Parts: sequence; C-alpha cells; structure tokens
Amino acid sequence: QVQLVESGGGLVQPGGSLRLSCAASGRISSFDTMAWYRQAPGKEREFVARISPGGETTYADFVKGRFVISRDNVLITVFLQMNSLKPEDTAVYYCNRVVFGITYWGQGTRVTVSS
Repeated sequence: QVQLVESGGGLVQPGGSLRLSCAASGRISSFDTMAWYRQAPGKEREFVARISPGGETTYADFVKGRFVISRDNVLITVFLQMNSLKPEDTAVYYCNRVVFGITYWGQGTRVTVSS
C-alpha cells in the first residue's frame, strides 16, 4: 500500500507562485512514475505534469513554461513549482504515483488564483 499526502495549496493572486509537495510512504520504489493532475470546478480531472523514473518530464501544453515538476533525491517527494499563475489554474491538484502498475492518488490540495 502507498499513501500520498499533498501540501502547499492556497490562495494566490494572478501572476503569483506556489509550490506543491507530495510525500509518499509505503511500498514505493525507484521505478515509480510520479505526476500531478488537477480538477477544476465542474470539469474532468486533467493531466498537468509527469516525471518518469529516469527523470524525464512531460507537461500539459497549458502549463509549459510556467510549471516545473521535480522530485527529491530519495524519490519520496514530488514537487510542482507553479509560476505565473492564472485564474484558470484554480483547481484541486492531485498527486499521482504508479507503483508496479498500480495507480495511487493523494487527497488533493486546493489552489485558488484570484485577486
């Protein structure tokens, strides 16, 4: 079993920055893919960014150049640095980790971008 706990959400003005964190515990491994998704009010959950076991990163077009996904050296925590935030980035952000083919989700952290 794997547990994921996100943190770092909150209220920020347009143009501001936030850094989300997702700490994993349980049976994790160095072969896991880690990712962030988000779900805005009234919308489906959508992919934001992913980092592969080898460190390759992939981003949704709408965050390229603004968001950066990274992880710590022991592969426990994944981060999402969000810059130049827009009101349309308002959503609940979920951490995702695929461990030996099984997908785990965190409980989500809310990000609100508003003046």
